[in-house]
Amino acid sequence: MTVDATAVQTKAVTSAEIKMKGAIGRPLKWYKQLLYQALCLFVAFTVLFPIAWVVSQSISTSKRITGFLPEGAITFEAYQKVLDKPTTNPISFIELTFNSFKLAAGASFASVLLGVSAAYAFSRFKFPGRSVVFLAILAVLMLPSVATIAPLFAFMNRIQVGEFNLRNSLWGVGLAITSGLLPFATWNLKGFLDTIPKDLEEAGMIDGANRNQIFFQIILPLSTPALAVTALFGFIGGWTEFYFSWQFLTNPKDFTLAMALSQMSGQYARSTPWDQFCAFALLVALPVSIVYLALQRYIVSGLTAGGVKG
Repeated sequence: MTVDATAVQTKAVTSAEIKMKGAIGRPLKWYKQLLYQALCLFVAFTVLFPIAWVVSQSISTSKRITGFLPEGAITFEAYQKVLDKPTTNPISFIELTFNSFKLAAGASFASVLLGVSAAYAFSRFKFPGRSVVFLAILAVLMLPSVATIAPLFAFMNRIQVGEFNLRNSLWGVGLAITSGLLPFATWNLKGFLDTIPKDLEEAGMIDGANRNQIFFQIILPLSTPALAVTALFGFIGGWTEFYFSWQFLTNPKDFTLAMALSQMSGQYARSTPWDQFCAFALLVALPVSIVYLALQRYIVSGLTAGGVKG
């Protein structure tokens, strides 16, 4: 007796889909519906209130902390001041943005490139100490990045070529950020690569493809959602990074947006121009939001692909 595996699999999938639709679309009793709606509204209020308050302060005519609604007529003067001269340092908003973009894009690209190579090695090859090394990488993932400032500062400060000092440069900060992003990139990409069937690689080998062709022409295209998610988190990490930049950099021409935003806050609350501070914060968040929207299609599939295939 022969069994049609395709028909059995299709029937199982259809049954699972029917059950899932029934679970998702089933009607709730009124008190449960009321409870869930109240919970969702509370979460939405908790998440959106700080953003709404920042927007309100950025268009207010008052430089003090006010209530939720802006004082006086709505104005965009704070945005104009930030774009003209964000801090007292001789660096423009465009230069700050370019420095932050170089750090974020460079660290994101390097972490994805090195992370996917290491993840492929951990996922497909067996070598002595493989489990120990992978656990060591996960252990580093648990450390806060601020804990590695001292050793990285001492190590990079020794690398000096003429007037170039690796520690006091964007290259040094980028290397420090990449070292903090690599554990997450390796761990996240290995989990996704484990879900890609090895049969595809074996079929490629039968067709005459070598290991590099399999990696670049089969594995990487199939890993696009996971690569997009890892790249996005790497970009956000580099864009908002503050500790390494603040400790390593001394030349105002190398300062980043996060450093300039921190310099805007005074010693006391009254000395901080809150309208410009809030406008600056929103301008810093804008590029990350654009990148997220551009990669949203891949992010949704990347976050759910592992669970479906597992």
